[in-house]
Amino acid sequence: MPTFDYQVKDQNGKTISGSQEAADSAALVSSLREKGYLIVRIAEGKQKASLFSVGQSKKGGRRGKIKIDDLVVLARQLATMVEAGVPLVQALGILGEQTENDNLKKVILNVRDDVESGKSLSEGLEAHKKVFSNFFVSMVNAGEQSGRLDEILDRLATYIEKTSALQKKVKSALVYPAVVSIMAILITTGMLTFVIPKFAEIFLSLNAALPLPTIVLIELSNFLRTYLLYIVGAIALIIFLVARYINTKQGRLWFDTNKIRVPLFGPLLLKVAVSKFSRTLSTLIKSGVPILASLDIVGRTAGNSLIEMIMQEVRSSIKEGESISGPLSRRDVFPPMVIRMVHVGEETGELEKMLTKIADFYDAQVDSAVDGLTSIIEPLVIAFLAIVIGAIVIAMFLPILTLTSAIK
Repeated sequence: MPTFDYQVKDQNGKTISGSQEAADSAALVSSLREKGYLIVRIAEGKQKASLFSVGQSKKGGRRGKIKIDDLVVLARQLATMVEAGVPLVQALGILGEQTENDNLKKVILNVRDDVESGKSLSEGLEAHKKVFSNFFVSMVNAGEQSGRLDEILDRLATYIEKTSALQKKVKSALVYPAVVSIMAILITTGMLTFVIPKFAEIFLSLNAALPLPTIVLIELSNFLRTYLLYIVGAIALIIFLVARYINTKQGRLWFDTNKIRVPLFGPLLLKVAVSKFSRTLSTLIKSGVPILASLDIVGRTAGNSLIEMIMQEVRSSIKEGESISGPLSRRDVFPPMVIRMVHVGEETGELEKMLTKIADFYDAQVDSAVDGLTSIIEPLVIAFLAIVIGAIVIAMFLPILTLTSAIK
């Protein structure tokens, strides 16, 4: 289909220029008039694909899971093209051809086909729920309804970037101590299973009385060697049963409620939850998504069933004429500062600004908490290894020292 450049005026008299594909100029005129525009000028335009030809897809793209970074690039590039006046179908086609992820390429081209057949962009994205979240689709829908798709796509990309950065910080804070702890357990288990028995054979062959620490260590080694498979099986069974329980609605609520109360890690996870809640709600409100729909999306994308339940309570309260801060204050989850700032935002009509400030504040708090955890956990793990391995070494050398003293 040919592409037409047009210039129109909206109901407020604002001049709007752009490009759109249409069967002919009459079809475009009809489409623009249905949107309430006063047509000033329409002319057949030139193709603009050459502006974005750099970075066309190479043969042999990469397969695999569609990552958050892929969605950031998609939203940012689509915003640039829409702002430049490239027709949406053409922009999706260009993005689909140049993306290196084969799975994402297939999704984008499917969305392009849906849009070309008459569906809106949000409807095309909604057909791929495994790739595009409710938040993503709702933001795009808000951009289409408000006529600010390019602006909201850019805002969406910024939101995803900040959320992704926050998730990476939390993972780095949790993965490091987990890996170090597992290594410490494996090293200790290996010593008790393979090293201690060698020493035990030597000591028993001497027919000498052994110190109590050495006897305890040898008995522990024997127990571990005898029942190691049973212990591993029991641990695996417990993990399986706990995972099954957590996958239930009641179990997930129990887990999400208690994980933010765990010493050391709980405060960090709570800061992450508050930051995500604040930034998501702020972004949705600023983009023009209705408050009830925004709260529903915040709950479903929170990643925490406790937060989701609180958002349902907030929605019910708002329907009855109550404010957002009221239901939040009745739950001992959100810090008092957050509740007060939300209340002030509602009173002054600047809720989105207050929520953004809350999110920025807690992002900084997460940075500090991650640095603090790293500085605390590292010496704790080193101290644990020193105590355990040191105790093993002392228990093994005590008989040698005792025999040396007896010989002298």
